[in-house]
Amino acid sequence: MTYSAEAENRPINILLVDDDDGDARAVQRAFAKARIVNPFSRAIDGIEALELLRGENGKEKVKFPLIMLVDLNMPRMNGIELVATLRADPALHNTVVFVLTTSYRDEDRNAAYGLNVAGYIVKEKAGEDFLRLFNLVDSYWKIVELP
Repeated sequence: MTYSAEAENRPINILLVDDDDGDARAVQRAFAKARIVNPFSRAIDGIEALELLRGENGKEKVKFPLIMLVDLNMPRMNGIELVATLRADPALHNTVVFVLTTSYRDEDRNAAYGLNVAGYIVKEKAGEDFLRLFNLVDSYWKIVELP
């Protein structure tokens, strides 16, 4: 059996923003292992994520409803800069964002929550195969009304 989370009869899209290929593959494997068939996209940094969200530079626009999983430490535009840009953009300010990072730093956690992220998840605690992350996101989209 496969599962697909939906909001208002539209599938929920997942955008992973992470420059680490190993982590990206692990997240995709966890979703596949759980038989989640939601549309899944990946950007390697904040600039590429914005291109996907806005449909710029030849990128196909990611559709809403959307949940983003955003790493903090990335080249060109890091996760905090990306979320700050989202919050300042009237078309994107309601985007649901979970931070997915290796950082235990209070400054990073406080900065993320200051930008109204839905959650701050340390990769090490999410588990090597990210199944715990999937369970969190799965529970979230089943009970929360998304913008």
